Amino acid sequence: MIHYHPSLDLLTEYASGSVTLSKALAVSTHLEHCKHCRDQVRKLEQVGAELFSTPSVPSGVNQLDQLKANLLSKIAIDKQPNNVQVNSASKSTAIEKRHLSAKEHPSLKEQYKVPKSLRQLVPTAYDRLKWMKLSPAVQIATLSNEKDGTQVALTRIKAGAFIPSHTHTGDEYTLVLEGAFSDESGVYKKGDFISRDARHKHKPVVTKDAECICLTITEAPIEFTGWITRLLNPLVRKYHPSAS
Repeated sequence: MIHYHPSLDLLTEYASGSVTLSKALAVSTHLEHCKHCRDQVRKLEQVGAELFSTPSVPSGVNQLDQLKANLLSKIAIDKQPNNVQVNSASKSTAIEKRHLSAKEHPSLKEQYKVPKSLRQLVPTAYDRLKWMKLSPAVQIATLSNEKDGTQVALTRIKAGAFIPSHTHTGDEYTLVLEGAFSDESGVYKKGDFISRDARHKHKPVVTKDAECICLTITEAPIEFTGWITRLLNPLVRKYHPSAS
């Protein structure tokens, strides 16, 4: 069961074709896992088609804003704040649900199925990518560095490991592809879509039963907040594409 979804604004922009390619990639991958959001996008596209074909809309009106303004009056769509659960589930219950142990499957190629939306960037399997080790437990594989400074990457973290506490200097979108992790706000499993920005500080911790692989879209580098880990911030900023 997927509990965390893109915001209505982001789904609206996606349906209208006005999002960046990196955001579109994240949303498309989420849609492969989430029937709820596929239905929402389908409704949004229908409303958009009606709006654009309506001759009474004055010239000069921003069509995207008009679509957002009229959305709730034209279709029955669930109100869901960004990243709020559609169905409530306690953190403890979610943690207790176990995923298939990676140890039972020696080949990632056999164990994991790459989403269709990622196959141009991951043509065969996750384990065939060029992974860079950031620590004994954390690896990253860069898929694309966009002209606007956005980085598209996969993050792979061992079971039971964590990423040190950090905040963000720009928007970050995370989609869980395999496994699960938790932070101060909840538990996130396969298909969940998480948005973070400078307002958020968190410490992602992977569940102990299996490793976690996530698609991450970062518009700016993260910023570690610990007394020791913050010494890494200049290095993190240096290698993020937004610095170039």
